[in-house]
Amino acid sequence: MSKRQLALNAFILPTGHHIAAWRRADVPEHANHDFGEYVRVALLAEAAKFDALFVSDSVAVNAGNGGSGLEELALTARGTRLEPFTLLSALAAVTERIGLIATVSTTYNEPYHLARKFASLDWISRGRAGWNLVTSSAPAEALNFNQSELPDHGERYRRAEEFLDVAQGLWDSWEDDAFVRDKASGQFFDPARLHVLNHEGEHYRVRGPLNVARAPQGYPVLVQAGSSEPGREIAARSAEAIFTAHQSLESAQAFYADVKGRLAKYGRAPEALKILPGIFPVVGRTEEEAQAKYRELQELIDPRVGVNLLSALIGSDLSGFDVDGPLPELAATNQNKSRQALLLELAHRENLTIRELYLRIAGARGHWTVVGTPVQIADQIQSWFEQGAADGFNVLAPWLPGGLEEFIELVVPELRRRGLFREAYSGTTLREHLGLARPENRHAAGRDRRAAS
Repeated sequence: MSKRQLALNAFILPTGHHIAAWRRADVPEHANHDFGEYVRVALLAEAAKFDALFVSDSVAVNAGNGGSGLEELALTARGTRLEPFTLLSALAAVTERIGLIATVSTTYNEPYHLARKFASLDWISRGRAGWNLVTSSAPAEALNFNQSELPDHGERYRRAEEFLDVAQGLWDSWEDDAFVRDKASGQFFDPARLHVLNHEGEHYRVRGPLNVARAPQGYPVLVQAGSSEPGREIAARSAEAIFTAHQSLESAQAFYADVKGRLAKYGRAPEALKILPGIFPVVGRTEEEAQAKYRELQELIDPRVGVNLLSALIGSDLSGFDVDGPLPELAATNQNKSRQALLLELAHRENLTIRELYLRIAGARGHWTVVGTPVQIADQIQSWFEQGAADGFNVLAPWLPGGLEEFIELVVPELRRRGLFREAYSGTTLREHLGLARPENRHAAGRDRRAAS
């Protein structure tokens, strides 16, 4: 067995990642709100020994930028979803080992609320919580939070940095041994091991302490999903895993080297951050079968949906342009800067029309699409893993549950045969699955250093 093992997360969208997946006959009609379907997928991924379930989120019905928006949205299954803390807390009760990663934005939340919820999820799951830290990029979200427009990209990231600092400070409110629970003396906790944060910064004033004990993992595993310059720097400073999108081995290698190369200035080792690109796998027992499955999905895309999806991802309304013509010249966006850059580069490199571009991203939305046999897909995964492009992958199943079932049935055994993926869990927490250290409480660490000196 290889000493270094792949990390695999199951990235869960209720009907699957392809924009038209919900139209397949074998996709449950009520998957968006049927908890039983989430349980089914969670148990499937846990039985395959995946590291974690990864749940995305937004706080708006985001119609995108194309056409009238809501009319196009009505042709997809993207409009509604369950709230992630509620969902993952419920899934924690019916699973035992698999990690539970929730996407939560720093733009429209408060640090105290978030720190409390993640500490609670970590206790409920016995150490399996992870936070995918994002800044909101959908203009529709601003309208639900007493704002008329999305804050500037740079401002969102400055707020996110301070937000994270406050959350980590709150998670260190209580030292691990603060609760003595001495029934004979009547003392429940040691006041010397309780610490009030008293944070005052540019964006937040938070007194603390947190009213939840320090969680089993210390902090939830910190995941970051952004590849812009500010996003890379936050990841290097604080993240323990980063979810990123790349179309080629060369692009993924350059990103991997860049972000890993930034860790040293923060006193961190390269293995302290796991880089996990998204992969959209369509697998068949033959290459012809895999290509046929992919074509069937593509043929289900309504052109209005394709243009609207591309408009939302690229940050500009494309509904008035010839779908079989080239992309127009686009102004810089305040939204998904790294995703816009990726899509523009792809379109220009391959001279793609608007239609050809939306067909390329309708499943993976800018992530890596791999169509082939189990051996072909495993070959490419192994290549990225062993050539400095990835530490593992977020698996974006094309449709659910069938697309994930096929990946587990056909590709996972091939990865195991090559010694690249675990046969069984060796730990119980998400940190243990990923080989990440448990963070030491800053106050206990400071006291230990003072005592040693």
